[in-house]
Amino acid sequence: MPEISQRRSRREFMSLSAAAMTVATTGAFGPLPGKPAATSGSAGIRPFRVHVREQDLADLRRRIIATRWPDRETVRDQSQGVQLATIQRLARYWGTAYNWRNIEARLNSLPQFKTRIDGLDIHFIHVRSSHANALPMILTHGWPGSILEFLKVIDPLTNPTAHGGRAEDAFHLVIPSMPGYGFSERPKTTGWGPPRIARAWVVLMERLGYKHYVSQGGDWGAVVSDKMAVQKPPGLLGIHVNFPATVPADIAKKLECGDPAPAGLSADEKAAYDQLAAFYKTGSGYSAMMVTRPQTVGYGLTDSPAGLAAWIYDKFAAWTDSGGDPERVLTKDEMLDDITLYWVTNTAVSSARLYWENNANNFNAVSVSIPAAVSVFPGEIYQAPRSWTERSYPNLIYFNKAPRGGHFAAWEVPEIFTDELRAAFRSLR
Repeated sequence: MPEISQRRSRREFMSLSAAAMTVATTGAFGPLPGKPAATSGSAGIRPFRVHVREQDLADLRRRIIATRWPDRETVRDQSQGVQLATIQRLARYWGTAYNWRNIEARLNSLPQFKTRIDGLDIHFIHVRSSHANALPMILTHGWPGSILEFLKVIDPLTNPTAHGGRAEDAFHLVIPSMPGYGFSERPKTTGWGPPRIARAWVVLMERLGYKHYVSQGGDWGAVVSDKMAVQKPPGLLGIHVNFPATVPADIAKKLECGDPAPAGLSADEKAAYDQLAAFYKTGSGYSAMMVTRPQTVGYGLTDSPAGLAAWIYDKFAAWTDSGGDPERVLTKDEMLDDITLYWVTNTAVSSARLYWENNANNFNAVSVSIPAAVSVFPGEIYQAPRSWTERSYPNLIYFNKAPRGGHFAAWEVPEIFTDELRAAFRSLR
């Protein structure tokens, strides 16, 4: 994500605890520790641990070392894509010094599970707060991100008193890998677009015993949260998105045609228009490929680690609040953790197919009537104006422009992201 329609001319465990799998007993929002949920049959919840075979990691290093490199770019900037020297430095580190086992151990220190929903095994992290009336929240990642985006905010959100917050700010967290991403099963048939994922998330929250909950997401996670809001499941109290879909229909048409900004826009609206026009012109090629030909582009991404790294690093450079140098906000290891996750799970193609399934412009305005909160980050692809946001989310309970952060806000600025979610959902507790 983000995605441009294919019809556009410019075409996105600490150990298993009973509390993590309990049915509802008492508490304002859902289950408290008690009777374990069933672990057999289609509704079973099974513990999960990550382990990548050493021979697969050795094969990855061998492939990195054997990379056949192209000529360097013929410009002095990033206008032709990730520069050769940049990706060669990253690959050299990846093949010699990077250690996947570090992130594997971090994941395995968290309660992880799998459960079968609508024919697919869904992987998720489930961390419950020790605070009695914590608000359950499902957090959804996007592309080229993953569940790894949220690791820095798990403890601040579940254990707020240890991070400058109040007990009443606490959340129970459910963090799933989307179908075809990470450790969730790869769909073998068509139909797994955002509406179906949204319905699956409702089943997941109900299966965990949560009677009421909120949903949060950026990138594809925002699309899924929007779809959940439109579907209005009884347990959903509200949503928060940090990638809102706000572009009015008349503005979207002009952007599609490549027209100049219309007269009468406010300063914020004009800035958003210009940002989107620039993105459509020079930044959306990846989306055109994945919307129209995910299988074709997938061969290179699946066979070449350097190709996969460049494909993803390009978005880290463009979409972080870093001035084009993502190492200002994310470490090499953090970026390689995410890139390696795509590699070891062989999800380059299956993740790209979500674009083909959706075939929509995810910037365009939605109509969400349930309570919605929006945070706008300065390094995002475009900064949604409040005027457009209020039209898409008429029941807007919170709107704020954050001082720092980009498309991967929870990863880049976890403290700010945490504060945003605490403030966003305070009125729904």
